[in-house]
Amino acid sequence: MAGRMSDRPGTHTTVASVKKVKAMGRLGPTEIILILVVVILLFGAKKLPDMARSLGKSARILKSEAKAMKAEDQQSAPADPPQPAAPEQQTAAPRTIQAAPGDVTSSRPVAEPTDTTKR
Repeated sequence: MAGRMSDRPGTHTTVASVKKVKAMGRLGPTEIILILVVVILLFGAKKLPDMARSLGKSARILKSEAKAMKAEDQQSAPADPPQPAAPEQQTAAPRTIQAAPGDVTSSRPVAEPTDTTKR
């Protein structure tokens, strides 16, 4: 089985297929130019600066929120790790639940509602 990446049953990964997948992930200069041309055609040259500006603002907001969350986590984390609670030495007394006077333990049938609409 020359050229096979894996000898496990059920896997058919060859060297050629791995190279093809790696090549698909790369973007060369011609692909980038083609993508830019398509974006300009779709959105128009006048809208692109506004879109870039709003994208930059969104990225800044996301970055500042991530920093704030990190700072909050660091402040809320205690300096010393929490100590495990000592096992309780109490012995639990057996509890008995008794019904209070007036509790109803039996159920009564519920009357079916009657239909008074005319058809």
